Amino acid sequence: MSRIVHLSDLHFGRARPELVEPLLETIAGLAPDLVAISGDLTQRARPAQFAAARAFLDRLPAPWLAVPGNHDVPLDNLPARFLQPWSRWRRWIARDLEPVAEARGALVVGMNTVDRFAWQRGRLSATRLGRITSRLRAGPAAVRVVVAHHPLELDPEGRKTPMVGGERGLAALAAAGADLVLSGHLHSWRAGVVTSSRDGRGAVGVQAGTGLSTRLRGEENDFNLVETARDGIEIERFVAAEGGEGFTSARRVRFRRAADGWRRQA
Repeated sequence: MSRIVHLSDLHFGRARPELVEPLLETIAGLAPDLVAISGDLTQRARPAQFAAARAFLDRLPAPWLAVPGNHDVPLDNLPARFLQPWSRWRRWIARDLEPVAEARGALVVGMNTVDRFAWQRGRLSATRLGRITSRLRAGPAAVRVVVAHHPLELDPEGRKTPMVGGERGLAALAAAGADLVLSGHLHSWRAGVVTSSRDGRGAVGVQAGTGLSTRLRGEENDFNLVETARDGIEIERFVAAEGGEGFTSARRVRFRRAADGWRRQA
């Protein structure tokens, strides 16, 4: 069984400094095999913000994998956003925008969904999707996990513009054997089976809210502990209540692999 901590939307530059130490301490106590971060490490992709994000990553007690979010490319500097969108990410975070890692039987594949030409909305091109599905099929693993910033399914409350290619992407990823998709972007928590209307195939979709940002949308700062096995996935949500001193377990959701796909357990 693998143990993966799922963080998202840290937003250094608009983070709550009082939560940094409790977050690191809680993660250390969970002893994860991997920390997966689904984008928006910074608020405005500025060098000082990337430096703060890198200092945080260097203190994580486990190997980590991160993909960029839309806040990790410049917003107002249009030449930089259009011509060199990844230069600061590659300098401070990682050269690879779509890293791959293994965590005790889980294959974890990063997928970059940022669209530099439409700053907030994500995009999943056919070329990118083909590359990710090839990696999923090539890796032997009990559970295949995809990490992306933008959710593949629609925002149920309509607060964000849907990602271009999300429906097609969900169908292709499920067909390639993806069991679990970790995402963020909406600053809200969600866990359920997401199914493509094209062919009925689906995967477990999990969104984390924001781990550290002050940009709360009616929910607490949070992160997930994801435990995966061949026939089961368990999601445990940890939250930092307003005025609290750290992160505590708030909810657990379990899924099981059935003959016709993943099902949520009662």
